Amino acid sequence: MEIREFHWLANIIQTLDVGLVVIDLEARIQIWNGFMESHSGKLSGEVKDHDLFEIYPELDRDWLGRKLNMVQTLNTRAFISWEQRPFLFRFSNYRPITGSAEFMYQNVTIIPLPDFTGEVQHIGLLIYDVTDEALGRQLQKDHTTT
Repeated sequence: MEIREFHWLANIIQTLDVGLVVIDLEARIQIWNGFMESHSGKLSGEVKDHDLFEIYPELDRDWLGRKLNMVQTLNTRAFISWEQRPFLFRFSNYRPITGSAEFMYQNVTIIPLPDFTGEVQHIGLLIYDVTDEALGRQLQKDHTTT
């Protein structure tokens, strides 16, 4: 890949309005994009090559580990909805319109990242801020029950 292509791809990854975390099969963080830096307060250089579960000990290692293992073994995506679990990473809600939420509601997509041989060597976590949707749905639910 040309250096120019690499540079703009890196810029896209860093400026996505979606969290991107890439871990190896030992759960060591390899990529931690700008969204994650901004919301976690942890710089990429601070977390790179560190165990995800040591950086975030509140993560349910057994539960998330099973999901990660399934993604690796089956080489298929897995999803976590805010309705199953409000968040994976407890980030503050920063949006002024939905400032009433005490945390950021998240949907998560877990994706296998196979190498050139087709063997999964890394796993990607895509973290979506769905706070507006979650609060809207909760408000709607509250109105229909009254």
